[in-house]
Amino acid sequence: MASQEILREEPSRASFINDPKVRSLVFQAVVVVVLGALVWWIVQNTIDNLQRLHIASGFGFLRGRAGFDISDSAIAYTSDSTYGRAIVVGFINTLIVAAAGIVTATIIGFIVGVGRLSRNWLIRKICMVYVEVFRNIPPLLVIFFWYSGVLSVLPAPRDSYHLPFGSFLNQRGFYFPRAMWGEGSWLILVAFLVGIAMAWFVARKAHQRQMATGQQFPVFWTSLALVVGLPVLAYALSGFPLSFDFPKQSTFNLTGGFQVKPEFLSLYLALSCYTAAFIAEIVRAGIMGVSKGQTEAAGALGVRPGSILRLVVVPQAMRIVIPPLTSQYLNLTKNSSLAIAIGYPDLTATAGTVLNQTGQAIECVLIMMVVYLVLSLVTSAVMNVVNARMALVER
Repeated sequence: MASQEILREEPSRASFINDPKVRSLVFQAVVVVVLGALVWWIVQNTIDNLQRLHIASGFGFLRGRAGFDISDSAIAYTSDSTYGRAIVVGFINTLIVAAAGIVTATIIGFIVGVGRLSRNWLIRKICMVYVEVFRNIPPLLVIFFWYSGVLSVLPAPRDSYHLPFGSFLNQRGFYFPRAMWGEGSWLILVAFLVGIAMAWFVARKAHQRQMATGQQFPVFWTSLALVVGLPVLAYALSGFPLSFDFPKQSTFNLTGGFQVKPEFLSLYLALSCYTAAFIAEIVRAGIMGVSKGQTEAAGALGVRPGSILRLVVVPQAMRIVIPPLTSQYLNLTKNSSLAIAIGYPDLTATAGTVLNQTGQAIECVLIMMVVYLVLSLVTSAVMNVVNARMALVER
């Protein structure tokens, strides 16, 4: 039988348009070109408008004289200071209110969150009402509530409320004694820092000891003795260099002491109370996410309810709480820009004033964007480190 050739046809190559890799590269290239053209158009249009309006671009205006006063400044500032220093003052004010608000909102949020799971009916309902009220009101209205509805109706300085430790509260703010540091008072600060470092070391060693042997160490009282006792000892050894300037009440105003103005108080209280409502729900969800068997097992071992919450439930709940807690910290920091509504000189207010006086809109807006972006990234980085330390480690 004669051998027959079997002709095999090679399959035809698919069109490059139907190739997923080629198609994806083409689409990405088109997107990049369109975005590049859009950015070029925006930049070119901005340059043309600036030239048409005879507005010089650049950041040289920051060295110019500001010419306006700032009511609340943590650093030395006068109307003769530069625009750059005015923006720095606003940035520091934003940092102060954000840091204070984060600490207070966290404390209130944890207390309310735990209270929502209380067996006491009254406590549980009070915490529920708190969360539902503040969570469903815009933050700007909360700020107006504290500013116009609470602080502005306080008595005049002559009728101030007398508070402990020589403090006063009236419609012009909160007055308390100002610390006057004398020669050698730096030893107190050094002793305080050393006390914090030693308290951290004791807490770490106590944890290692408890994990190895099960024996507990009175970390709280030891840390309190170190953080408070060492500065007091340094205060005595350095010759008592610290004194206090107490506010004094007069006919129309108060003199001396340190004044916290109502604008800061309103913003601080509003942001703290508003954000605490969301943190409370996060804490409640985190606690409920811990298996009920953990609580039952600890109770079967004879552990008291308070210790169960502190040593068993909360450490496990923190793994659930920390990621969404980061978002609330970021929201609080960004919501501080609402301070302009009540005249508190934060970054947005001071940069906005600089913008109105100089006309450098692009530069001022860019400065605000970069500052808030950096603050958010730093906050996220810190919380990511905390979250990594709290995460479960697989063996």
